[in-house]
Amino acid sequence: MKIFNILLMVILPTTVLADWETNMPRGVTPTSEVAYDLHMLIFYITVVIGILVFGAMLYSIIYHRKSLGHKPATFHESTKVEIIWTVIPFIILVGMAVPATKALILMEDTRDSEITLKVTGYQWMWQYEYLEDNVSFFSKIDNESNVARRLNSGVEVSNVDHYLRNVDNVVVLPTDTKVRILLTASDVIHAWWVPELGGKKDAIPGYINEMWVDIKKPGIYRGQCAELCGKDHGFMPIVVKAVPKNEYYKWVSIQKSNKVAITK
Repeated sequence: MKIFNILLMVILPTTVLADWETNMPRGVTPTSEVAYDLHMLIFYITVVIGILVFGAMLYSIIYHRKSLGHKPATFHESTKVEIIWTVIPFIILVGMAVPATKALILMEDTRDSEITLKVTGYQWMWQYEYLEDNVSFFSKIDNESNVARRLNSGVEVSNVDHYLRNVDNVVVLPTDTKVRILLTASDVIHAWWVPELGGKKDAIPGYINEMWVDIKKPGIYRGQCAELCGKDHGFMPIVVKAVPKNEYYKWVSIQKSNKVAITK
């Protein structure tokens, strides 16, 4: 892998490889960690199978070739071989299915959540509603990126921080808290996806999807709409800010105060 990376660095510009990764992120939620561990388990199983199968093929090709005087076998069926190459794949599939099923059950279990966040997709922005606290706002691409993306804007995109990945209003969520997320849409199908939080769910008009997150590490986590939803699909970022619980509740109280001030 190191040799492969070195060759890529020689062939491609360094700027291209700045954020280049060879694997999915492990993430900061239980579901993302389970998905990563399952991914790596299946990956190593397939690597072992590949080594055994292609190793046997190469050995047979090299050491049992016609030029060495070997002749092809004349048998047609072998009950023992048929049983072996049926039972072994079956055992492997069952062994893969058990942890995969456990992971799916975990991902769909939204019970005992402390906070419910409703996410509604629009062309081309998101609306976030904190149902318990009656806090609601829209979140769309930040103005700096929106200006820079336009043809002949005169703005050098390399000078824009987090170009196309920033928003005007971030989603604030508490750490070490199970948050239930309800997803829907008002017009076309969207998809809410933040890789470090694990999972991707479609936001479908007239239908409620759900997922959950329990963020273990404070920080800023970025994502985007992952379902082709129209001409500005590529300009629909998501930014989640995870903060400690006390900081989160301070933020909620500020949002409520601002709402009261606006209504007056």
